[in-house]
Amino acid sequence: MRPVKLLKSSCRRLLNRFSSDWVPDRPLLVWRYIARHRRLPNLVRPTRFTEKILRRIMFDRRPILAVMADKFAVREHVRQRVGEHLLPELLHVTTDPRTIPFDTLPEKFVVKPTHGANWVRVVTDRSLVDRRELIATCQGWLRQNYHAVTREWAYRNVTPRIVVEELIDDGNGITPHDYKLFMFNGRTEFILVIMGRFEERSHAVLTPDWQPVDVIWPYTGRPGTAAPPPHLAEMLRAAEQLGRDMDFVRIDFYDTPEKLFFGELTATPGCSLERWEPASFDRTLGSYWTVGRTGR
Repeated sequence: MRPVKLLKSSCRRLLNRFSSDWVPDRPLLVWRYIARHRRLPNLVRPTRFTEKILRRIMFDRRPILAVMADKFAVREHVRQRVGEHLLPELLHVTTDPRTIPFDTLPEKFVVKPTHGANWVRVVTDRSLVDRRELIATCQGWLRQNYHAVTREWAYRNVTPRIVVEELIDDGNGITPHDYKLFMFNGRTEFILVIMGRFEERSHAVLTPDWQPVDVIWPYTGRPGTAAPPPHLAEMLRAAEQLGRDMDFVRIDFYDTPEKLFFGELTATPGCSLERWEPASFDRTLGSYWTVGRTGR
């Protein structure tokens, strides 16, 4: 085996060893950062966005971060900040998915766990649902420890539950456009729009006044174009209220011709592992984030 291939193979084996449960969170997080970005993170005077995300994961222990991570608890936070009207209708919440009232649910709905990310089941026709399979999927989610996978502290003590909510329909396909606002000190600096999440995925990056930004976002499909949402001004105002106490938070919304809906709050998007094109955008994002001694 060639020396370079041997080194890569050895690194992969070492990374697998470092992914074991017995490895403490912080060394594993740093190792993953190095493996992904091929550089040491600066955690003393971080300048890159990814370094500041990593620093938050490792050292920031504010209770609000756990509230944001909890897909059920965050609803009360949103209710207090901006009101009930932005929340999708809650159809059911349970620790036992066998209690999901399928017969009384609307034709379309969304099922997701409270204690993780990127776990979701979109139902567009209730009559076609394999109930036993969906219940088994939910039970599988409940058995998983998301913190053990990503080592993000905020998920450590989130109560595993299953949430059933209305499916937002904006007329753009199976899932609505997802508007992700990157908020720094209560101000939106960039908006990432994800289109066709479960179809032919594409994305656009824009400024708050809807000017395109020449950036390719990881994991979000090909670059595309997006028209301004119907309630952009209301979206920006709601984001200011939800993010006013945070040096950084990503706030997600859905928008329909009739009304605006809250999606989620994310304090550590990408778990510090995202890479953009151009790579300089990591520093651009980081320049908006003022970090104190505790990484907040």
